[in-house]
Amino acid sequence: MMSFERFEKAADFLDTAVAATRTAGPRTAVDALLAEFDREMAGTRRMLERVPEDQLAWKPHEKSSTLAKLASHIAAIPIFPLLLINMTPGKKPSEAASKSELLKRFDHNAAAGREALAGAGDERLARTIPVTPGVSKPLMYVLRSRVMNHLIHHRGQLGVYLRLLDVAVPGMYGPSADEKS
Repeated sequence: MMSFERFEKAADFLDTAVAATRTAGPRTAVDALLAEFDREMAGTRRMLERVPEDQLAWKPHEKSSTLAKLASHIAAIPIFPLLLINMTPGKKPSEAASKSELLKRFDHNAAAGREALAGAGDERLARTIPVTPGVSKPLMYVLRSRVMNHLIHHRGQLGVYLRLLDVAVPGMYGPSADEKS
């Protein structure tokens, strides 16, 4: 059963959400995608800031990636919008050798990806691009499924790595168990 206090918090959240939709006015697809991108990049950076530098070679299982490889992949994903919008091939990133290098890469890639998104326009997002031989999808779909969802998936993996290393995990969509206690 939900406590009255939790009910009140949920009601306040819903009131705020409804008010935001009434005052936001018409939004473009680019505006909506940029708002989502900004939220996810902020959460991702908080997660990457928690990566323990002395554990970069650690992996939870022999079939798993090292912490450095996973975190480096996560830091690379934000540049994907630039590559997809410009239809340019990317190169596989090397593993970051330090947390500062990891964060520097992430910040660079997030800024470049955001700039590309901001300049794309709704018409460009509606155009189709090839995703596999013989299959094309709208760019907006590819950006949400192959970039945003891909990032969220790997960020979740990183959260598990951090938990197994006994590192406090930051909340992404509200406080984490570590932040509540």
